[in-house]
Amino acid sequence: MHTWRSSHRSRRARTVGVAAVSLAALLMSGCSTGSSAGSASPAAAEAALTPLPSTTPAALTPYYGQKLSWRDCGVPGFQCATMKAPLDYAKPGDGDIKLAVARKKATGPGKRIGSLLVNPGGPGGSAVGYLQQYAGIGYPAEVRARYDMVAVDPRGVARSEPVKCLDGRDMDAYTQTDVTPDDQRETDGLVDAYQEFAESCGARSAKVLRHVSSVEAARDMDVLRAALGDRKLTYVGASYGTFLGATYAGLFPTRVGRLVLDGALDPSLPARRLNLDQTAGFETAFRSFSEDCAREKDCPLGTDPAKIGPNLKAFFDRLDARPLPTGDADGRRLTESLATTGVIAAMYDESAWEQLREALTTAMRQNDGAGLLVLSDSYYERDADGGYSNLMPANAAVNCLDLPPAFNGPDEVRRALPEFERTSPVFGEGLAWSSLNCAYWPVAPTGEPHRIEAKGAAPIVVVGTTRDPATPYRWAQSLSRQLSSARLLTYEGDGHTAYGRGSTCIDSTINTYLLKGTAPAEGKRCS
Repeated sequence: MHTWRSSHRSRRARTVGVAAVSLAALLMSGCSTGSSAGSASPAAAEAALTPLPSTTPAALTPYYGQKLSWRDCGVPGFQCATMKAPLDYAKPGDGDIKLAVARKKATGPGKRIGSLLVNPGGPGGSAVGYLQQYAGIGYPAEVRARYDMVAVDPRGVARSEPVKCLDGRDMDAYTQTDVTPDDQRETDGLVDAYQEFAESCGARSAKVLRHVSSVEAARDMDVLRAALGDRKLTYVGASYGTFLGATYAGLFPTRVGRLVLDGALDPSLPARRLNLDQTAGFETAFRSFSEDCAREKDCPLGTDPAKIGPNLKAFFDRLDARPLPTGDADGRRLTESLATTGVIAAMYDESAWEQLREALTTAMRQNDGAGLLVLSDSYYERDADGGYSNLMPANAAVNCLDLPPAFNGPDEVRRALPEFERTSPVFGEGLAWSSLNCAYWPVAPTGEPHRIEAKGAAPIVVVGTTRDPATPYRWAQSLSRQLSSARLLTYEGDGHTAYGRGSTCIDSTINTYLLKGTAPAEGKRCS
């Protein structure tokens, strides 16, 4: 599966399944439709998310009425609290789940508008970490002056009763698993790895594994809105965070305040189509990188853009046969899977292209894989001591619950390989096989593809980037057509997401919306 992560290093987005080609990282890619054709059934294609009743059920009143007890976080300027939500909204009396919340109060000057909830994507990205490391200090000063900046780690993520699976060396082995099997033995090894990962999640996270869906996380956001004392929700979500925000709007359309959905996902698509679209997105981004690299006379992949893809694929093939040394203290070598993850990680933000060129140069000309390993480790959130965040476990848990699997077994992947490889000659094979992971998940999916209309909601700003690798622009177009009150804001450029990435036009448009409630004109484009 893949991870949809935003372009800022401190935030992540959901691949609608796909983030990196390595096993662990793949987002939604592994969690699409279960039909052999990869298309949604007519009923699923026509279904729209049904709003919840506008009155709060009596059984949920204690949650909606709770008062948050704020305390010092240990990070200057930030406060933290713990919020309770029902583990199972259908059975609120059967136990709670504790969710980590953080805020940075409005700094002034100017009258406080309310709370601004932020989410960086994933699924599996820590919203609290994102707030403390980026949003709470990096969002425009005029926005931070008027809003309390707030984040909640979604259920199963980071500080909110995190999903746990493999640890340390076992996770190292998982990320190095060959996801381009050449024969039955390697195919069996890939299936064994998916099964071992899934079994470890089931054994270590039995309590939460059935209750980490995006619908439940969106309902938690409404409980938080009430606990914060806000009549309506103001929210900025990036990548997978757009799916959370859109889901909230679909469930609670009359409680929508000012919503920004940046790097949008399309909820109407099954997992296989999501993964195929994302494969095309990474191919588009790679072509932009190829043209950029070819302009440099020392580009390690050559100076002919048309040959850069085949040259990179040939390099991956060599790594498949003979991994490179990296100087890693734990003895890891640069495998094809780790190298592919490193390359894909750099596709999220064009500012990483120079680092990628340097890493490829060192690997291809000096037989040193250290640079690409650094990129891969950053993608997986592996620290210097060999520990991993829970990004990958949470990513799989949410994606495999939200949608039926993209493929039910290796034979279905093999039949789909030609289409994936046509879509991306460099990444298609690995991304197709990476989409198999949810087939072995220990918990049955609870979600299906659906439209989100949110009839009656206030204007919602949907942001799409034309050459976004992880959330292709067509998804933003589709979501904006589904949402009854959407305004599509287009960024003509590279990279994943648009807000806060250097476009004055994008930033000023979104800031005006957040501060004054004035949505952009439909069809506005920025560069």
